[in-house]
Amino acid sequence: MKNKRLIIVLAVTMLFLSACGYQSGYQPDNVNPYPEQLEQVQQAVDRFQEDSGGLLPIKTRDQSVDQYIKYPVDFQKLIPAFMGQVPPNSFEAGGIYQYVIRDVEETPTVKLVDLRVTEVLRDLNFRRTINGYAPIAETIAEGVYKLDYEIMGYGNEVTVQSPYSTTQLPLVATGSGQIYIDYSIELNRKLQELDDPIEPGTDIRYLLEQDSPIVPAYSLPYTINDQNEPIFMLPE
Repeated sequence: MKNKRLIIVLAVTMLFLSACGYQSGYQPDNVNPYPEQLEQVQQAVDRFQEDSGGLLPIKTRDQSVDQYIKYPVDFQKLIPAFMGQVPPNSFEAGGIYQYVIRDVEETPTVKLVDLRVTEVLRDLNFRRTINGYAPIAETIAEGVYKLDYEIMGYGNEVTVQSPYSTTQLPLVATGSGQIYIDYSIELNRKLQELDDPIEPGTDIRYLLEQDSPIVPAYSLPYTINDQNEPIFMLPE
């Protein structure tokens, strides 16, 4: 468990040094995913769990919520007994990260959701509801579609900054009209780096979060095809 968390801390440091959608050298404290802030919250969560007999300091959310945002950290349960204040880069302090807990059953691990994408998704969903449906430009896969941005009033295709690289990621919609981030580009890069085969039917999004503090929130599940390429994996 310690090794896993060390990898996460190192990944945060690398993320801090890379370009995450910002072009200048200066970044305010509520934007950087500082590794010490992540580790501080992790230690507070660990102590809370030990003192509470196994409970976790999480907010209650419906079980149908996206697994990556299902267990947000409840800082009210941690302050002041287990930490002095909320991290400056957290949503609660006006920052752009939601602190969440992953692997709640086995090894509860604190991760981050990059909330900058939510503004884009919120605007898209608002424009979608004006006409009551999401206008489709083309079918990408069975049940997954590319949006017609021109009909929705945009001058260009809408993309979001990847939390893992400088890549701009496209968006997709399902038949129900829900809009998601398409992580195919990042997943394909991860698959190219792998030495061990992946069993078809496995949700491969774990490849993105295993060495990163950021989780691939607001995404559909993916698996691989016969060419070891990422494909959408929708429930039947």
